[in-house]
Amino acid sequence: MRFDQLLTESVRLSILQLLEQDPDYSHNEQIIQMALQALGHSLSLDRVRTELRWLEEQGLLSVNDAGDLFVARLNRRGSDVAQGHARIDGIARVRP
Repeated sequence: MRFDQLLTESVRLSILQLLEQDPDYSHNEQIIQMALQALGHSLSLDRVRTELRWLEEQGLLSVNDAGDLFVARLNRRGSDVAQGHARIDGIARVRP
């Protein structure tokens, strides 16, 4: 597996896990970007939006446009992936 693919899969799992930890299962893209940076993933806002839309296409979360910000909300399927109960190609596996 290529290094850039490993990073992309890790970023996607991190996004799902960040949303899973929130009491409302949602965050705006700027909070997600800052949290990813704290986890060692330095991404542009455009890249964060791209990954949010990809996760939405997979049916793992919804993205709402709130003016200048995207707001992502995790759904049940996304929570299952974040917790390691389900597996989706293109997203890193949860490690024990």
